[in-house]
Amino acid sequence: MDDHDFSEKDWQRLLRHIGEDPSRQGLLETPKRVDKAWQHWTSGYKQDPADILKVFEDGAEKYNELIVVRGIPVYSHCEHHLAPFFGTATVGYTPNGKIVGLSKLTRLVECFAKRLQVQERLTIQVAEALMTHVEPLSVGVVIRCRHMCMESRGIQTPGEETVTSALLGEMRTNLGLRTEFLSLAREKG
Repeated sequence: MDDHDFSEKDWQRLLRHIGEDPSRQGLLETPKRVDKAWQHWTSGYKQDPADILKVFEDGAEKYNELIVVRGIPVYSHCEHHLAPFFGTATVGYTPNGKIVGLSKLTRLVECFAKRLQVQERLTIQVAEALMTHVEPLSVGVVIRCRHMCMESRGIQTPGEETVTSALLGEMRTNLGLRTEFLSLAREKG
């Protein structure tokens, strides 16, 4: 643990602050469990997108069509309330002589989602990292999430979905490519 980690006493203090008794039987192990959970939920800070996006040049030099992975799980916490938001991401790109392993797109989304976030920044971070480290002709990212800060407090509207997108490179200027990507991002499997 470093200086920035919460100690067991910090989590006990939080429990007392909300009106609980941290010595109650059901809460005795809660500080340790919460600390472990937050270590997992924020593990993206320890990941470098450059390490995730190792590229392959063998076999990709002739492939120049859109590659899309849909249904990538998104689990994050908003930086405003520390409340969860969750949903799915669609990530696509047009290679420029290099491809990346398909699982790496999922890992890239996870890397940025496991940080305190706002969905808009998460979307552009994924797109820019892919553009920077893989150098494709185009990148598209669409993220659809439900936000517990809206559903469980505030406006309290269950089921609303926030959709954000980022289109970079040729995806911005090529209407056909943009239409194809957005159509694939909309389709249900």
